[in-house]
Amino acid sequence: MANQLSKAELNRLARLGAQARLEQIDAERRAILRMFPGLALAGGRQVEAKASEAAPKKKGRKRRKMTAAEKKAVSERMKKFWAARKQQS
Repeated sequence: MANQLSKAELNRLARLGAQARLEQIDAERRAILRMFPGLALAGGRQVEAKASEAAPKKKGRKRRKMTAAEKKAVSERMKKFWAARKQQS
């Protein structure tokens, strides 16, 4: 079938397909903007939502501080560990 179509006809069909795809993309963009109204395009750059609309940032995992004695114990264990590894090789 493709061999039977002229170059002009193929070009016309390709243009129709491209136009349909652009309409789909535009509809998807509108749907996204409805879901996230804080997003907008200004001068080709994406503008973030206002600070009051932005989602709160996640806090990092809280870690318990090690005491000096705990640090010393870990240090001694690791020194023994690496000394044993060095002897094995």
